[in-house]
Amino acid sequence: MSIEHWWPKLKPSTQKWLIENNGDAVSPDVVAEITQVGGVITSDAWWVGESGPSGLYLSDEAVDWIEAVANGEVPERP
Repeated sequence: MSIEHWWPKLKPSTQKWLIENNGDAVSPDVVAEITQVGGVITSDAWWVGESGPSGLYLSDEAVDWIEAVANGEVPERP
């Protein structure tokens, strides 16, 4: 499931955290919530970026998508 499908299912507090921390490593709690609402984290998902010791990062396209949402725009899917 892509970001535009699971985003509205997240708690408002989680959406706020993702907006305020856009581009940062995603916390394990947020990753868990994303997967609980249907966001399957696979290497071929366009919204999944790198994963490392700091955690999971969203792709540049996903960061741009979230920024557009934060600005009240209707984001396009890459």
